[in-house]
Amino acid sequence: MNGTQAPARPPQQLLLVTGLSGAGKSTVLAVLEDLGWETIDNFPVRLLKRLVTMPDEARGPLAIGFDSRTRGFVPAEIIALVKELAAREDIALTFVFLDCAGNELERRYNETRRRHPMAAGRPVMEGIAAERELLEPLRRWAEIMIDTSAMSSNDLQSHIRHLFAPGAGEAAMTLTLSSFGFARGMPPLADLVFDMRFLDNPHWVPALRELTGLDAAVGEHIRRDPAFAEVFARIRDLLLVLLPRYAAQGKPYVHVAFGCTGGRHRSVYTAEAMAESLRAAGFSPTVRHRNLGSRTADAIERDRR
Repeated sequence: MNGTQAPARPPQQLLLVTGLSGAGKSTVLAVLEDLGWETIDNFPVRLLKRLVTMPDEARGPLAIGFDSRTRGFVPAEIIALVKELAAREDIALTFVFLDCAGNELERRYNETRRRHPMAAGRPVMEGIAAERELLEPLRRWAEIMIDTSAMSSNDLQSHIRHLFAPGAGEAAMTLTLSSFGFARGMPPLADLVFDMRFLDNPHWVPALRELTGLDAAVGEHIRRDPAFAEVFARIRDLLLVLLPRYAAQGKPYVHVAFGCTGGRHRSVYTAEAMAESLRAAGFSPTVRHRNLGSRTADAIERDRR
């Protein structure tokens, strides 16, 4: 042995999520899963210590959800176990409690027509009151308390991303720019569609007809159109406003489509030019050309280079 010690492993990130039924635990766990956490809901609390201490070379951040329905749910025992885990140097533990006003919880249960787990044939407000009393020790002990009374599902998702992955919105969003021809139908799943048929059509120029928007001569022809520069700038500015807001709302995929008659000239050039402009602004779009069937992917990639 050379005396060199292996670097210490970082502590296991452990997030415990509990709270009132209907306050948003499932939403929180779904967002955490999208952020790369391993999530488990309604895991038997008494097995928690065994789970987090199991040897695992590839362990990542772990989020455990539990509430009054979970087997072995005894608040005093849970607090004792959590204190024991929090004292360990190999575990970085955070405890989150989701709260919500009783009248809002009642509204949610009436809307979904689900039974409250602690109502047992009684009015839903009695079940909410009983659960609130049961969970009060956990609420007082939690490090992070989130009141979801006035939050929509999107609000809660944004808040969780802000807490546990600040600044990850744009990096997590997949942006696709595409071109298409209206003659073959619109793309069914595009979020934004821009019609470029107001531009002068290179198809009617014999020397350009067999070329595409990937060719320099076609691009030069389109740029000479008096309307192109202003409209392009306005679309770009609109996207620079919308895309960060889509990311902040947790939208994982955004598809922006540009169309022209045949999908080979004006839409292709605009999609490529917009991708270049957005890359300069810090985005990482993928470009797809639906109607360039006669050009292989390798040829298109060579032309881009």
